[in-house]
Amino acid sequence: MSTPRVVIVGGGFAGLAAARGLASTAVDVLLIDRHNYHLFQPLLYQVATAGLSPGEIAWPIRSLLRRQSNARVVLGEIDSVDTGAKLVRVGEREISYDFLVLATGARHAYFGHSDWEPHAPGLKTVDDATEIRRRILLAFEQAEIETDPETQRALLTFVIVGGGPTGVELAGAIIELAKKALTRDFRRIDPSTARVMLVEASARVLPAFPETLSSTAAESLETLDVEVRSGAPVTACDADGVVIGTERIRARTVLWAAGVAASPVARWLDAQADAAGRVIVNDDLSVPGHPEIYVVGDAARVAWAEGFVPGVAPAAKQMGGYVARTIRARVDGKKPLPFKYRNYGNLATIGRSRAVIDFGWLRLRGWLAWWIWGIAHIYFLISIRNRMLVAWQWLWSYLTFQRGARLITGDED
Repeated sequence: MSTPRVVIVGGGFAGLAAARGLASTAVDVLLIDRHNYHLFQPLLYQVATAGLSPGEIAWPIRSLLRRQSNARVVLGEIDSVDTGAKLVRVGEREISYDFLVLATGARHAYFGHSDWEPHAPGLKTVDDATEIRRRILLAFEQAEIETDPETQRALLTFVIVGGGPTGVELAGAIIELAKKALTRDFRRIDPSTARVMLVEASARVLPAFPETLSSTAAESLETLDVEVRSGAPVTACDADGVVIGTERIRARTVLWAAGVAASPVARWLDAQADAAGRVIVNDDLSVPGHPEIYVVGDAARVAWAEGFVPGVAPAAKQMGGYVARTIRARVDGKKPLPFKYRNYGNLATIGRSRAVIDFGWLRLRGWLAWWIWGIAHIYFLISIRNRMLVAWQWLWSYLTFQRGARLITGDED
């Protein structure tokens, strides 16, 4: 009897957890990803704001699985899935599977306004982060040589659309970049006069957090001189800025952190999905009608006592580990138990020595929450090298107020 083949699509938190969880199982694991690296997305905003370099939060997938003898890595992008023949198509190649784990994540969504994307990039990949970093730093450079005061003011105005953790973290990091790291780098402009605006369509920022912590976050942002506009949806976005309600805000740098849409997994499988494109899965994370196919991470809508499992890194890792145990049980002829999500809390940092944490039973804010946030993120980085690099960079930035990754790369399209 041939060894079952498990094909895992996606090398993020869920996909990597699934692959590693099958290390001692009698299966052949094939992990496919369009990138050759695993990315620690929670710190991607720090790459976008010149706090860290991409190599400090990413690691080659092959290196991570090099000691796992039953695992192989393929660089490629899935085009489609043939559920009848049990095949995935990667370009001209067809790869068969006995079990298929789809951990393809999500991208930013513009709620029907795809024409806004060129003017307001989102933050999901390393390329997104380096493009945002380029736009932010280039805005200061262009303002330095601009002679028209109105245009200069627009160049020094930054609008972040979306008041979730990513938006809050971006806003805090950009204002600190302007007021601390860049203050002595320019001669004609004063970077500390930069205007940073955070726009949230709902009634408050961090809507997934308790209201008290949301209020703390808003107050902390305002203390840093970030303008917080809640209950104010963006109605237009172009190269010159945004419209909030009927008010036009001139800004040459607009960043999108307002929503996500799942990868096209539902279309590949012809499966039922929710409004965000997430596949509605069974309690064992399998696709209805296809017990050999599992969808995990941001691509899956998973029922939970408090609604649906959130699209956060701990949830993705739990799903990946659970699917590995489920496949192991099925290979051994055992019946797996349903998936149960454990909520370890929500964390968001607002800036230097400012953060909020919701553990459910305990809520923290301020300096202590910031230290716990930092320790948790360093701990969950993928390798000891990355942990040491990030810890050193943060210590250096904390002591000197400097950011060492202020590189303008890429070409303007």
